[in-house]
Amino acid sequence: EVQLVESGGNSVQAGGSPRLSCAASGFTFDNYAIGWFRQAPGKEREGVSCISSDGTTYYRDFLKGRFTMSSDKAKNTVYLQMDSLKPEDTAVYYCASIYDLYEGRCPSLRLRPYPVNYWGKGTLVTVSS
Repeated sequence: EVQLVESGGNSVQAGGSPRLSCAASGFTFDNYAIGWFRQAPGKEREGVSCISSDGTTYYRDFLKGRFTMSSDKAKNTVYLQMDSLKPEDTAVYYCASIYDLYEGRCPSLRLRPYPVNYWGKGTLVTVSS
């Protein structure tokens, strides 16, 4: 059974730096790109970042360098280090595996519908001012 389980969500003050984790199981982790997405209250889900199977990372421009994605293949886990958080970063954060079709590469994070085959259930990050 394929599973993606996010953790690390919390309530933090603006400027905080939590780290989210996404533990994957049930598929060959090394072969897939993994993406982070988020959905703020009352808004559509949006792509945040992606890491390809070779470790290359991609980020949405609006993050302005505040988030860093990494992976630990030995643990089948990806991370999202979030720095200098703002109230507008409040959202449920989801990790997802990218379609096999992309062969481990990251698609555009603006692509709709999102080329995802499996989603995690999400973890809530709340940023207070």
